[in-house]
Amino acid sequence: MEDFFQVGIITATHGLQGEVKVYPTTDDAKRFKHLKDVILAQSEGGQFSGENGITLEIENVKFFKKFVILKFKGLDRIEDVEKYRRYSLFVTRSNAVRLRKDEYFVADLIGLTILDEDGMEIGILKDVLETGANDVYVITLKEGKELLLPAIKQCILEVDVAAGFIRVHILEGLL
Repeated sequence: MEDFFQVGIITATHGLQGEVKVYPTTDDAKRFKHLKDVILAQSEGGQFSGENGITLEIENVKFFKKFVILKFKGLDRIEDVEKYRRYSLFVTRSNAVRLRKDEYFVADLIGLTILDEDGMEIGILKDVLETGANDVYVITLKEGKELLLPAIKQCILEVDVAAGFIRVHILEGLL
C-alpha cells in the first residue's frame, strides 16, 4: 500500500510573492483548505518513496478556475519557488482524506489481482478511469487483452487490499 498520495503538481509561479499555481490531482481541490503541510518532491508518474522530499507549511490557499494557488511559509519571493515548477505535492496516508465504507485509494488498487466469481485469476488492475457516473476499472487480462469493467456493485463483489485481490462478476457482453 502507498504511504504517500499525490495531491497536486506545481505548474507555474503566481505573482511575485512566492505563490504557486497547482493543478490538483485529488478528486476534491477544496481539501487544500484543510491541509497544514505538504511534501514537495520530484516524482515519476505520481510516485514518491519518501526520500528527498521537502515538507512545506501551507500559509495561504486560494482558488482560481481549475487551479489552487498556494503560498508556503518562508517562501516569499518568486525566486524562492520558480525552481519547483513541475514538482509534485504529496500528503502522507495519515493526512489523506478519510474514506467511507467501500471507498479505496486508487493507488492502493492499482496492481491488485482480479479474480472471477470462482476465485480464478483473470488479470491485473492496470488503471482506474473516473467517469461521471462511476469509475471504470482497466484490467489487463492474462491473455494480454484489456477489459473495461464498471466499478458498480453488480460487478465488484469483493475488494481485499490487504490480501491483494478484487473479486468481480463480468456482465454478459463485456468480454
